[in-house]
Amino acid sequence: MIGQKTLYSFFSPSPAGKRHTRSPEPAAPGTGVAAATEESRDAEASPAKKARAGKDEPGTPPSSPLSPEQLVRIQRNKAAALLRLAARNVPVGFGESWKKHLCGEFGKPYFIKLMGFVAEERKHHTVYPPPHQVFTWTQMCDIRDVKVVILGQDPYHGPSQAHGLCFSVQRPVPPPPSLENIYKELSTDIEGFVHPGHGDLSGWAKQGVLLLNAVLTVRAHQPTSHKDRGWEQFTDAVVSWLNHNSSGLVFLLWGSYAQRKGSAIDRKRHHVLQTAHPSPLSVYRGFFGCRHFSKTNELLRKSGKKPIDWTKL
Repeated sequence: MIGQKTLYSFFSPSPAGKRHTRSPEPAAPGTGVAAATEESRDAEASPAKKARAGKDEPGTPPSSPLSPEQLVRIQRNKAAALLRLAARNVPVGFGESWKKHLCGEFGKPYFIKLMGFVAEERKHHTVYPPPHQVFTWTQMCDIRDVKVVILGQDPYHGPSQAHGLCFSVQRPVPPPPSLENIYKELSTDIEGFVHPGHGDLSGWAKQGVLLLNAVLTVRAHQPTSHKDRGWEQFTDAVVSWLNHNSSGLVFLLWGSYAQRKGSAIDRKRHHVLQTAHPSPLSVYRGFFGCRHFSKTNELLRKSGKKPIDWTKL
């Protein structure tokens, strides 16, 4: 952190320099003829001299002692230094295409503090998922190939469950209740869908379905234990980038938490489907029968995009 502070302070704009103006010439003794003579000299001053004098008038900003080329070079060097700082903070397993567009977050104070917090947690507790799987969602497809976004809240907190994709669990862990309900809806919505016998949703992610939790790590057996530590700000930046730099995406917002997180999505630019969360507590409030999977494919076809093969798991 000390090195970061030094780097930022070194490249921060220098305080505006004070103007150095000439001390006024001593006034001629007395008034009368001496004052008249002074006025006469001012009246006879050359236009160039008057122009120079105009620069020192109150309210006129001082000119920079640096040339435009030097100013551009300074800004370029500052940007390069910040990129080098960000590069040193790139998390393990972060996909290349995602890193290119999101690396600006890595050098920000909140993200550096967040990485320090997670590292400290791992020293004293079991944290899921393991470091190389926290950003699995960036490894499945190029950032430009995302077509569907499903927003979750918190990783599973049991052994061998979470692996960086929301609602998904590693094999051979059996699907949790929420995912079982997702499969039930799929079986009535998508012709030919059969329960795959596992809970790994990587097959969707590789087709461009971003399975993104709002919080990306959790302490074992303590749900929401890493809430409000900075992950939300980072995943907001991910959603914001997709919102502004992609078009025709389908956002599936299940439950009030996901709907709040997706409230800033441009509805004129993207498609948003909302319903209740698939957990056993709320699944009968609208998730069953929502037909979000077939509706997603209809919207993708209208946008000229290849639909998702939801049976490919």
